[in-house]
Amino acid sequence: MKSEPFVYHSPVSVEEVVSLMNEHDHAELVAGNQSLAIQMNNRLATPDHLIDLNDVDDLAYLDERDGAIEIGAMTTHNTIAESDVIDRKLPILSEAARQIAGPSVRNVGTLGGGIGEADPAGNYPTVLTALDATITLTSESGDRSVGVDDFFIAYMMTEVGENEMITGATVPTDPFPIGRTGMSFLELKRVSHTWPKLSAAGIVRVDDPTASEPTVEEARLTFANASDTPLRVEAAESAIEGTSLTDDALDEAAGIAMDSADPADEMQAEAEYKEEQVGIFTERALREAYDRALDQ
Repeated sequence: MKSEPFVYHSPVSVEEVVSLMNEHDHAELVAGNQSLAIQMNNRLATPDHLIDLNDVDDLAYLDERDGAIEIGAMTTHNTIAESDVIDRKLPILSEAARQIAGPSVRNVGTLGGGIGEADPAGNYPTVLTALDATITLTSESGDRSVGVDDFFIAYMMTEVGENEMITGATVPTDPFPIGRTGMSFLELKRVSHTWPKLSAAGIVRVDDPTASEPTVEEARLTFANASDTPLRVEAAESAIEGTSLTDDALDEAAGIAMDSADPADEMQAEAEYKEEQVGIFTERALREAYDRALDQ
């Protein structure tokens, strides 16, 4: 099966993109084209107009400023994976990018596409939720910023409004001081290039990594594919904060995370199995993050 006929547009600026979106009611944006082409060929998506973002150079950027890293929507997975500043300050993000599919996908797939698709198994939604990122949306009215907790609203649904586009993400770095912070991103999948059955993002900041029993000052814990949207388990985070990551604290966090999970049955993994893995991955992700915070 092939796609329905469409009119192709190749704008070179964000202003031109939003103008085209306002001009044409049934338009789709295309970036790396890793998902839309499949949907169009199966006629699950039938846009009358296709707006290609690959010539919009202003959307491909990665800058550090004011205690944050700003990343453009057209920044590729490989650019994120190979960025020195991200690897130093937000290693969980580069780790997540490296684990997306295979090299051919990472060469063309983009941050904006991964965010906009809002697949509950996606790497970026999970990690950006743990990092408390902000998503920038742009329309003819200008820019607006949406916190990641408010951005993913339901299964594969986001806060992106009519005639709006994702133009970037801002990720704070100040909460994660180098030398006292460890990060871990773990996936449960059969082979490297497939979608994960479950993923976990763990972040731990300690008070003093040289102490005999460093105390957890702050923790972050999120899951992919454990709910319809990225699942952040703040009660599990609280369970280990103020502790030296004892076994009892980890057990409590794992139990809370399992109770919070609401995964769907899938061909490759039943919901009950995923719930069990949430508990296991809670302990693994937080333990690995804690150990990395000490080993710097």
